[in-house]
Amino acid sequence: MGDLYIAVVCSSNMNRSMEAHAFLAKKGFKVKSFGTGEKVKLPGASADRPNCYEFGVPYDDIYNDLLEKDKAYYTQNGLLHMLDRNRRIKPCPEKFQVSTERFDVIITCEERVYDQVIEWFGSKRSIYNQPVHVINIDIQDNHEEATIGAFLLSDMVTKMALSDDLDNDIDELLHDFESKCHRPILNCIMFY
Repeated sequence: MGDLYIAVVCSSNMNRSMEAHAFLAKKGFKVKSFGTGEKVKLPGASADRPNCYEFGVPYDDIYNDLLEKDKAYYTQNGLLHMLDRNRRIKPCPEKFQVSTERFDVIITCEERVYDQVIEWFGSKRSIYNQPVHVINIDIQDNHEEATIGAFLLSDMVTKMALSDDLDNDIDELLHDFESKCHRPILNCIMFY
């Protein structure tokens, strides 16, 4: 659908970005997903002790690690199910800041991640003079919100794909979308 190349970015490339990645891919969009955090963090047995992994560690390995640590707990809280979905989509969590690909639209799932993406562009020199729309919609990091968020992002990307001139239409399109979904949307243009 359309020629837009989409990146969906959250902090750990585990929940929100992966749910949207799966959803958009099913709809036929060209999409990739990333995280911007220092590490891939998943809830642990206690709030102050998360499970941390490096980007690039396969979802399979993380799944097996949690399975060994406490199968019942990580089944009950949905992490094993989420990792099972993730490993069917791609091999491992990827860090946005090391990607060399150029996207048409980058969608972030929280303001802190949006700021990290903008900061990354700000630290580089524009080489290709290729614009990219960076858009943020806040999506809480839980399974239910990730699913709702994926529907919203799919709806928004579908509208973008139908535009003949996205650079010209994007402000109005996002304004309409914002009033429909009742979530504040941030957006700006950066350059590759």
